[in-house]
Amino acid sequence: MTPRPTINDVARAAGVSKGAVSFALNNRPGLATETRERILAVARELGWTPNSRARALSVSRSFAVGLVMARPPETLRADPFFPSFIAGLESVLSESGYALLLQVVPEHDHELRSYRRLAEEGRVDGVFVTDLHVDDTRPALLAELGLPAVIIGPALGEPFWPAVGVDDGPGVAAAVEHLVGLGHTRIAHVSGPTAMVHGQSRRDAWSRAMREAGLPEGPFAEADFSAEEGASATRRLLDLPEPPTAIVYANDLMAMAGLSVATGRGVDVPGRLSITGFDDTELAAHVQPGLTTVSTNVLDWGRAAAERLLALVDGRDPAPTELDPPRLVVRGSTGPAPS
Repeated sequence: MTPRPTINDVARAAGVSKGAVSFALNNRPGLATETRERILAVARELGWTPNSRARALSVSRSFAVGLVMARPPETLRADPFFPSFIAGLESVLSESGYALLLQVVPEHDHELRSYRRLAEEGRVDGVFVTDLHVDDTRPALLAELGLPAVIIGPALGEPFWPAVGVDDGPGVAAAVEHLVGLGHTRIAHVSGPTAMVHGQSRRDAWSRAMREAGLPEGPFAEADFSAEEGASATRRLLDLPEPPTAIVYANDLMAMAGLSVATGRGVDVPGRLSITGFDDTELAAHVQPGLTTVSTNVLDWGRAAAERLLALVDGRDPAPTELDPPRLVVRGSTGPAPS
């Protein structure tokens, strides 16, 4: 059998030290670009891959990062955000030799205990924090534990850890402006949980856009981002003595459930009711009528979050993060207000 190549073989063939090979593998500063590329090319040519266990022991790392989510499985399985986000994470982590440790726990207290256990056992080198709450204690806890973290979505303005995401406001405002331009004045909103930062931020953006249009706030219903809650909120709004002529939903899943409720009741969409979503999930273009929604590039969120966290773990200054702003995609679910 041909012996497996070693780091010594790579160093000898590339004309560098073993330390330089390690630096190239871990993308650490201190090597010229040409040297780094030569080392990686030689490693590929020889078919050398590092021993993950030995690599972790040599630098006191686990070469894993964590994502702990406190969500009911029923809600999580139907949320199209996370598959795209995790795909973006993995596109960077796998190339860097890192694994993603995913935990789904039933409630917030379990999440805090999970972070403590992961830090105490040294199972991860850093974590991603999603679904930030308005009074969230996780950033401070992670700072206390010394566990590097990246917050996904709007930040709380605290100095602990960087945030990766885009401002929801312009996207929601664009949806409201689009509906106002079509003549709608009774524009309702179905939000996510207002205890969550992105649930509250989208509600605030709707409220602000209505004021700026010179209109009173339409009716409002709080939900939990799930299809079931979106459908229930839609029924409540349509049962009002003076129902809205348009509804701005905080995500596509609730909007598509609302669209189903409306058409099931014989409400013409968009003839009598216009509907907008948020996220531009794959199905949004294929329901009938196609869903007008706010598009964000979730894959890029994942890539940017992974790059930022690995930079924190390595003690490097992260490259500036530039994500595309949200944009409104107009389809068939919105039309002129009924006369």
